[in-house]
Amino acid sequence: NAHGTSTQLNDKYETMALKTIFGERAKKVPISSNKSMFGHLLGATGAVELIATMLSINNSIIPPTINYETPDPDCDLDYVPNKARKQSINIGMSNSFGFGGHNAILIVKKYQA
Repeated sequence: NAHGTSTQLNDKYETMALKTIFGERAKKVPISSNKSMFGHLLGATGAVELIATMLSINNSIIPPTINYETPDPDCDLDYVPNKARKQSINIGMSNSFGFGGHNAILIVKKYQA
């Protein structure tokens, strides 16, 4: 789950960071932005997006990035445009970036009994 504010600089730099982290695999990692569906919830964003990430893992559904009509050439990853995708998910990542460098990235894994 990208922080994905749909702003040029944020989306560009988040894309660059994901490419740095995942290298050649980056274009194969499905990424969605929940903010496209409910906007920026400010202080609640991190918690809500982590819950959405955990629900994605539990239900094997990657939510879409809705209203994704005009791709930015600087943001060329798989942003799961406009339609949810049924897919088994074992690990999820939720990015939360704030003003003044208040940043958190949470990694969650599917429970295996």
